[in-house]
Amino acid sequence: MKYLKYIVLGLIVAFATTGATAQVVKKSGDDRRDKKDEGGVHITGRQQAFYEQREPSEADLQWTKVVYRSLDLTKGKNPALYYPEEPNEDGQSLFFIIMRLLANNQISAYEYLDGREMFTDEYKIKVAEMFDRFHVLYSEAKGSTEKNPKYAIEDADIPGNEIMRYFIIEKWEFDTRSNAMRSRVDALCPVLYREDGYGGDPIPFPMFWVKLNDIRPYIAQQYIFTDDDNNLTRYNLDDFFKLNMYTGDIYKVKNLRNQSLMQLYPDPAALKHAQDSIEERLHRFDKNLWAPTREELQAQAEAKRKLEAEKNGETLEEGENATVQEEKKDSSKSVKTKRGSNNDSKDNKKKNNKKKAQKPKESRSNQGAARSVRNRKR
Repeated sequence: MKYLKYIVLGLIVAFATTGATAQVVKKSGDDRRDKKDEGGVHITGRQQAFYEQREPSEADLQWTKVVYRSLDLTKGKNPALYYPEEPNEDGQSLFFIIMRLLANNQISAYEYLDGREMFTDEYKIKVAEMFDRFHVLYSEAKGSTEKNPKYAIEDADIPGNEIMRYFIIEKWEFDTRSNAMRSRVDALCPVLYREDGYGGDPIPFPMFWVKLNDIRPYIAQQYIFTDDDNNLTRYNLDDFFKLNMYTGDIYKVKNLRNQSLMQLYPDPAALKHAQDSIEERLHRFDKNLWAPTREELQAQAEAKRKLEAEKNGETLEEGENATVQEEKKDSSKSVKTKRGSNNDSKDNKKKNNKKKAQKPKESRSNQGAARSVRNRKR
């Protein structure tokens, strides 16, 4: 009986120790999951899948167009990608985020091949070689290994002020599932402008390509200013690309000869015309697939009437559209025709009255009967 008590006591102690160990392991697991990395943001696989924009299946695609754009960071709303030049309380620029992610080996970058981009393992760049090529100072970070290299770079050594442009790959796709045209940004390339040392204009150096799906969970955490009059940061960098808030000129479309628009159209006027034509076709492609609605037909007819009125030197009355003016013209014509018909009917009545006033002529049969009566009297 005495031994039985010791056995029961030992089992209780063993179970209590096991439970405490399990709790410690569970807690350490939670800390590891919630721990932030050196980049300041920890992204789980679930978050990555949430932000990832999946590409449509090739079986569903009926038409696609690959367009290359150049985003000048001094135009439109593009400065939101450039500022702040150095990280502060408002956040950090897009280039700082990309460089931090590359230094921490959280994303992959691919070689710039000038129109022959291949986003495969074969064309992944080595971050240390890229740092050396563009003279970015770095050192090996704590925990860096040969299979998982990590680097430490200072904010002052990141050439964010030299990134004055981005190249983006934009895909326009029409799929049968949604029966609509949509555009999405597939990848982007920071372009570094650096002087050649001879006092000339800065030379552009495209650095590398990064897939937007890879950086989307991270840039979604960075909110930006899009309007100087409204200081509320209502949009983040992911919204900036998803909602096409950028301003960019088309400098190339995917073609067999791998030529840019400048190579195809050396004349500036012809180049501008080609860019406008491509833009017009992209925005009207979806509309041209469907029959116009009644409202659209009325709007087209209205615009046509206005154009004809301007050519003829006519002006529409204030508050009156072309349809009302056309109806007035038709009504005035009908009034004129009615008046003419009334005048004609009055003339016809006068002629009939004159005919009635005249004595009717006797017919030949009546004249013959009167002659026979006279002859008999004789």
